[in-house]
Amino acid sequence: MTTNYDSLLQAAESLCNDFSTKADLSSMLSHFSQSTTAFEHGDPHFAPFIGREFKGLDGMKEYFGYLGKYLTYDDMSFGEYFVDERQNKVSVKGKGRFTWVSTGVTWDEKFTYVLDFASEEEKLKVSRYQVWADTGALHLAKLGQRVEDIPSTTD
Repeated sequence: MTTNYDSLLQAAESLCNDFSTKADLSSMLSHFSQSTTAFEHGDPHFAPFIGREFKGLDGMKEYFGYLGKYLTYDDMSFGEYFVDERQNKVSVKGKGRFTWVSTGVTWDEKFTYVLDFASEEEKLKVSRYQVWADTGALHLAKLGQRVEDIPSTTD
């Protein structure tokens, strides 16, 4: 399968659309290759889905299970897609309103995905999924605090 700008962009937009519309697990998994890896950058002490690699579709099920157990989100949207045809990668910025389930603390967040793609079953599938997000706000929400409530450290 030949990849080009449009096919990479369409594959990335399809995945991001499923995230933003809270698609079911089978729909989400359909975007990932059998040998995919997922990694959300940050300190693994903050949440069980951060700072560790998830491998294959079983790993993705575990990753999405953790997300569903600990977080809810609303108003998720994506924009500014950057497509690298030579590397079969797409980087995209996202934003949304997240809530840590057990404390009910909510925060607005911007994040970035980097998606590596490979051809599988004549379709482009995510072979590597990486996330950079505001783990500080997540950690505070887990503790029942909001970023806005932390005193400023400016002089």
